[in-house]
Amino acid sequence: MVRVVQFIHTQGPVASALSYQLLKCGTSAGANYEEADDGTGPGDKAAKRKIVLRELKETKFRLMVLRRCALLTPDQDPVINETQELIRIVATVLRNAKSRT
Repeated sequence: MVRVVQFIHTQGPVASALSYQLLKCGTSAGANYEEADDGTGPGDKAAKRKIVLRELKETKFRLMVLRRCALLTPDQDPVINETQELIRIVATVLRNAKSRT
């Protein structure tokens, strides 16, 4: 995500302004997932993982906006695809954890 943001900074002032939001949500997902591992119980872990899912969805949205505005190129499509895959993975983790309780 950091490299994508660095690229976006080369695309002008509007792209640069949008990049800060992308950097925040794009790195927050990983940090929150790490924090979920230290949850105090199943409910706390699930709550933290729901935050991860929201951050990933925000990241995907922001990437798509930048892509549709041509501020990202096809070279960054793998990052968008990876974000979509991470959303599916985290959603599955949450569903599986819910079915076990």
